[in-house]
Amino acid sequence: MNAVDILRYGHSFIEEKVSGLPEAAWYPAGVVGYWSVKDVIAHLASFEQMLVELLGTFPGGEAQTPALDRFRADQLAFNDDEVERRHHLSAPGIWEEYVAAYQKALALLEKIPVEQRRREGTLPWYGAEYSLDDFLVYTFYGHKREHGAQIDAYRSRLDPETMLAGEKIL
Repeated sequence: MNAVDILRYGHSFIEEKVSGLPEAAWYPAGVVGYWSVKDVIAHLASFEQMLVELLGTFPGGEAQTPALDRFRADQLAFNDDEVERRHHLSAPGIWEEYVAAYQKALALLEKIPVEQRRREGTLPWYGAEYSLDDFLVYTFYGHKREHGAQIDAYRSRLDPETMLAGEKIL
């Protein structure tokens, strides 16, 4: 597996799902329960920030990890709490945060030797039999595929007039 490609594929999948979506369509609830597209991207931005912190601990780094610590302490609370932390941001602001964190994570990942990414047990709290590569596939790529499909289903329910109206974020 190529972890860098996996990260890129996950990001491009999300980018494809929100591309051309008018800003007004980012705000209504109902994409995932009471979450909107904006909330889903805020959720993904929080995961990207958590990944930046995690990758900052490799190789031998001493990065601060407040988001990672919150994730590890209570993943369910992390999800809603992190979306709420970003509630005041606009949809374009959320997208910018998500992209900036993704770009930082990608740059950090590229600095980690492939052998270290593939070594089992590098994240003992995740499971001794798993590698960083495994964590990226399950927690990031699979996660983005799931939420991208939910955004796609939401888009399919939108009125065609809604899709043509208004400013697009990307």
